[in-house]
Amino acid sequence: MNITIVGAGNMGSALVKQLAKAGHQIRVTARDSAKAAALAALHPNTRAVPAAEALADSEVVIVATGYADSVPALQSLGDLAGKIVIDISNPLTADYMGLTLGHTTSAAEEIAAAIPGAEVVKAFNTVFAQVLDAGGDFGQGNTVPVFIAGDSERARQTVAALVASIGFEPVQAGGLKNARYLEPLAGLNIYFGYGAGKGTSIAPTWIGRAA
Repeated sequence: MNITIVGAGNMGSALVKQLAKAGHQIRVTARDSAKAAALAALHPNTRAVPAAEALADSEVVIVATGYADSVPALQSLGDLAGKIVIDISNPLTADYMGLTLGHTTSAAEEIAAAIPGAEVVKAFNTVFAQVLDAGGDFGQGNTVPVFIAGDSERARQTVAALVASIGFEPVQAGGLKNARYLEPLAGLNIYFGYGAGKGTSIAPTWIGRAA
């Protein structure tokens, strides 16, 4: 699969690692072009490119930035009509202990409204970067789940195939409005992991038993 990743931080780096290892073709772009280039140099099938060249023939775009930067980052790519856009963000407060959106909307829904024509899917937002980087095997027969919410059946199935290809368990979580539940779940994980000092191995909260 041809994939564009926007962002070269902890989540973007982990996604590049797992997707490249699975044989996907990756274009990575980031505000810090040197950081994107350094990341691309570490992995096969990966190129660092400017935002204007990042979309090309990619079937899937993963926006791996903070929520506040997500819409401008996506808009910098060009026309996203018909593209599958995976939003991994959580609309966190400055201290990471709360959400700035909820109940009546979500980060994913706001991104979808701002990028008309794109097929937005919420995924990966409940997985800590450290867990994503380590891979989907959580030990003792457990596979890390990735919840997938979106209004397009085609997009949800494409994302499920992508998730499975890197060794994680895709879990269909309904329409995009269910991001209103997934984002607070991520907030709870962050509280337990960091606020309560239990570490990133506390999450994902709901581990699926491998078949």
